[in-house]
Amino acid sequence: MTTPIVALQRPKDISLGEIEEELSKIWLSQNQGKATSIATKAATFSIVVYEPEEFQQLLGALGFYNGPIDSIHGPQTRNAIREAQKAYQLTITGRVDPQTLTKLREEFAKQAEDRQKVTNINLRGFSMADMIATQNPSRVITLCPTMGEKDRGVTAQVSAYCPIQKQSNSNLVCSEYVTLRGTKSAMQRVEKTIKSLMIPNLPKFVWWKATPNTEQKLFRSLCEASNCIIMDSCYFSDPESEFLRMYELIENETYIADLNWHRLSAWQELIAATFDPPQRRAALWEVDIITIDYEKGNTAQALMFLGWFASRLNWEPVSYTELGGDYDIIHIKFTGCNDQEILAELGAIPTADFGEIPGDLVGLRLGSSNPDANIDCCTILCSETTGCMRLESGGKAQSCLTEQVTALSDQKAEALITQQLQRWGRDILYEESLELTVQMLKLRK
Repeated sequence: MTTPIVALQRPKDISLGEIEEELSKIWLSQNQGKATSIATKAATFSIVVYEPEEFQQLLGALGFYNGPIDSIHGPQTRNAIREAQKAYQLTITGRVDPQTLTKLREEFAKQAEDRQKVTNINLRGFSMADMIATQNPSRVITLCPTMGEKDRGVTAQVSAYCPIQKQSNSNLVCSEYVTLRGTKSAMQRVEKTIKSLMIPNLPKFVWWKATPNTEQKLFRSLCEASNCIIMDSCYFSDPESEFLRMYELIENETYIADLNWHRLSAWQELIAATFDPPQRRAALWEVDIITIDYEKGNTAQALMFLGWFASRLNWEPVSYTELGGDYDIIHIKFTGCNDQEILAELGAIPTADFGEIPGDLVGLRLGSSNPDANIDCCTILCSETTGCMRLESGGKAQSCLTEQVTALSDQKAEALITQQLQRWGRDILYEESLELTVQMLKLRK
């Protein structure tokens, strides 16, 4: 259940130079002459949320979408994507794949400038900021790059909201909202101002809701100023390339948190549990065949899971081959202990009803070419919601230990972000897994 919030002041448009002054006025006006329920400004952390959400803007400008530009892939957004895919004779998935995004950009470019308008642009950022604020009172600085407009500089809007406390006489610890809008080039010019808005001597986060672009001045500047860069690889259009860039950031001492990594925890925990008995634990080192099926459209989860599993067993990647076909088959070969040869297969499974998270794992199968060892190590994990018929087919599947994976109760980015903000810091396991994933990707043919 979402905590209700109360506004101390309606969002107010001001100039860039007046932001701190206006925020101070809000607190001063609220606390004068009040003995109870004093509103105090956040003293926990600052977070910059970069919200391009280009596809929602494109859908709105082209007449398919009239909801808020809020980055939430809900029913209204998915229906708009389907309508656009139907209109442009694309594969109907309800997701913005690279082909759909390219087509939306092409159609948007054909429109005359005076028709390139998204009337709901002013709603961007607020619903996401509310979700952060109700759990983590803080300063939320939302950057909303605009499209199809002339560069008229950057506009600023400030407000403050407080989660309603159960005790009527308790103080209100509130969040400050600062929303900046302008073209991408205009945002680049005020990068020093953006950094100055992050409260000194407190943790600083950046939620970069786009692909990492180390060539972009604003992105580089925010990486330098923050304690942690938060991303979500489930929406990367090219995870293979983006993972390489993410690891470059880690090598340069930038802490990275991928929300999509946390969606794998249920699969990782169940694998650990199935191999906890002593005889199965010994057989784990005999695994030399691993098959991972995922929902067609995004390879990020499959690659990260394989990177995690291989890093735990000290496998060394030696080849990466894209075979294609109906399932976009990828074969990755490794060497293990005592020059053991290992084959991993990734398969993209078309599903009739795509979930909200692109590329969710569908199924996992572990086995051994050694018949004696396979008795104890053969394991099949299936998604509770999707199942894994491809992995369960065949006579030998009946002798495998089969388990169902129950996903996290809420895998949406807006839910995971509040948890991430409470456990920030270096994640060694993630970094080691990503390092091996990158080693695999560098072998691509």
